[in-house]
Amino acid sequence: MAEFRAVETDDDLTLLDTALRQLSADLGDPHSAGLDALRTGLTGAIPAAYGLLALEEDLIGAALFGPLFSTVRGAAGVYVSDLWVTEAARGQGLGRALLSQVARRAGMLWRAEWMMLAVYAHTPASRRFYERLGFEAQDQVTQMRLPQAAMRRLMGEDG
Repeated sequence: MAEFRAVETDDDLTLLDTALRQLSADLGDPHSAGLDALRTGLTGAIPAAYGLLALEEDLIGAALFGPLFSTVRGAAGVYVSDLWVTEAARGQGLGRALLSQVARRAGMLWRAEWMMLAVYAHTPASRRFYERLGFEAQDQVTQMRLPQAAMRRLMGEDG
């Protein structure tokens, strides 16, 4: 039975970093968020994100999530930016259990009533997993991202 623990200590941050690096490798993504970035994002008076670890004797899963608010839904929600389960633990309900823990914690922390995440097109098994849990694709929505350099320009830092 997995133990779930919020990321609070430097040791926890190291475990979360390990999980997120493995997730990036699994997905073929570059990995830019090292320990300093995680420490900055997950600590302080108003954290930008929260981390959750799933442990047995070793790290077997992790989630990174944060708050959002929708005027369409009229309520706070939770965005799961990263969900990782070791290959050995997949298919045993750990992903669902992690998401359940995220939902409970987000509900307690900021009264989240709904959840959102993104799934890569090249990971159809992941999409099927989320659909089995009740997630619905948003076909009429295009997710857009403002890269760091453009964000700095918008903030007036680069001219």
